[in-house]
Amino acid sequence: MSGDLSQILFAPPGLPEQERMVEALLFASPEPMTAAALADRMPQGADPEAALAALAARYAGRGVELRRIGDAWAFRTAADLGFLMRREQVESRKLSRAAIETLAIVAYHQPVTRAEIEEIRGVAVSKGTLDLLVELDWVRLGRRRMSPGRPVTFVTTPGFLDHFGLESPRDLPGLKELREAGLLNARAAAGAPEPPRGEAPPELFD
Repeated sequence: MSGDLSQILFAPPGLPEQERMVEALLFASPEPMTAAALADRMPQGADPEAALAALAARYAGRGVELRRIGDAWAFRTAADLGFLMRREQVESRKLSRAAIETLAIVAYHQPVTRAEIEEIRGVAVSKGTLDLLVELDWVRLGRRRMSPGRPVTFVTTPGFLDHFGLESPRDLPGLKELREAGLLNARAAAGAPEPPRGEAPPELFD
């Protein structure tokens, strides 16, 4: 009998209440939160994964949607309504061509060393270019290569995924999307084969 009473007294709240807790935590958090981080803030025995799945279904198609960003979750404006926010955005710094190319190389070839970035671009990469991308929280240092000199590698961050509305690097656009967005140079071959999503188009840096 005491065991049954203990289970009743210390049982986690029902799923609807857990949804409310997850909803409140995500709205209040300035950064995306993982299921583990949510579990640390919720009553013992709670199931944030189930609450996240229920919330994602409930917000699907709304003006604000629950999105997975890497291993974390956050509420974001629906992609098709992004144009409404453009007037509120202030572009304080425009990325140089070198920074855009360097970011693209890191995104498609990560983990990648500085020497490999320079080999792909065909020119030296200034320290300031990589420092800027790190400052923007779009690129971070990865593991060192087990090769002579143990060079550091560069990888993209959750902040990069969040900014560009990607769940993982596998969602990076392929050749067709890049061409339609005007991100391929004029010498890109019109009949080039479409690479798998997340794989670097060969014409990107010709």
